[in-house]
Amino acid sequence: MYNPQEIAIYIHWPFCKSKCPYCDFYKEINPKVNQDEIITEYLKYLEYYHQLTADRTVKSIFFGGGTPSLIEPRLIEKIISFIEKKWKLKDDIEISLEANPNSNRLNMFSELKNAGINRLSLGVQSLTETNLRFLGRTHTAEQAKKCLQEVVKIFDNHSADLIYALPEQNLSEWEKELAEISDFGLKHISLYQLTIEENTVFARKNIKPLNEDEAANLYTFTCSFLHEKAYEQYEISNFAKKGFQSGHNLTYWEGGDYIGIGKSAHGRLFLHGNHIACEYPLQHTKLTAEERAEELIIMGLRLNKGINKSVFSQICGLNFTEFVNKTKFNFLKENHFLTETDTNVYATASGRLVLNTLIENLCQR
Repeated sequence: MYNPQEIAIYIHWPFCKSKCPYCDFYKEINPKVNQDEIITEYLKYLEYYHQLTADRTVKSIFFGGGTPSLIEPRLIEKIISFIEKKWKLKDDIEISLEANPNSNRLNMFSELKNAGINRLSLGVQSLTETNLRFLGRTHTAEQAKKCLQEVVKIFDNHSADLIYALPEQNLSEWEKELAEISDFGLKHISLYQLTIEENTVFARKNIKPLNEDEAANLYTFTCSFLHEKAYEQYEISNFAKKGFQSGHNLTYWEGGDYIGIGKSAHGRLFLHGNHIACEYPLQHTKLTAEERAEELIIMGLRLNKGINKSVFSQICGLNFTEFVNKTKFNFLKENHFLTETDTNVYATASGRLVLNTLIENLCQR
């Protein structure tokens, strides 16, 4: 639930052992970085943002990447300890870290838990050898399964990522992977359709994803299958057991404030009556109410519950139904792509299949 007094903190670690051919995120392949030096710089940035937000409560900390499981646990603990000393922390604070099976080492997950991580997200991406090789992953299916077993045993809150809608992937293959991943007892699963982004190896190789109709069928099946396994879809790509939604990611989707630390990290803060977009290193840009409103629509419609119109107005100062393109809005409701209640606007099951089109129509001025 949106709370203007709460903030989230994102720590970006851009370094990886290798870069996957589908990835368009900022990454650096450098195994010999001076981790102490980088973390010292991160603490300076945290101190700067603390001066701006000292009265706020930190609801979540998220170590993302890149491959943040490559960070030495003592340095992870150092960052968490610094934040704990500077800000008030929410009683049930969520402290997440993304890990890759290829960075696993003896006692890695236990060390991460001892460092303060209480939610572990594992980048599995596939449980079949053929798909792992296609995706450029450097771990094996057996390594992934072993890591999943360890994560579920060590942590109370855990998640895994899979990628689907690969070229020529069929329903029976995907159903087998879904059944296998759901049997591990994970509290949360993130499932992403493969998209071919510009400036990636896949784009340069002219790799084509699964056609739209077949991808839509896999998506519809996924939602139904996981529902039967007691995973509730709460965001277009995310499914959780009751009480285990990602609190940190909900901050983004619900329009909350967050701080981003590290190369390519960004943040959003409401300071002194202004919406501020924060980028590395310490670059701040004022956003207009209209720009912020568009962001709220882009992010909020990803949620199954959609956009709370009152919260929308509270954040950006604009009335939702007056801001959006009224003709398009009415058309999308009449054709059952959107539903409007007294409190919320959300995409229907049909609308989620064409979500980008919905957003473009609503934001047309």
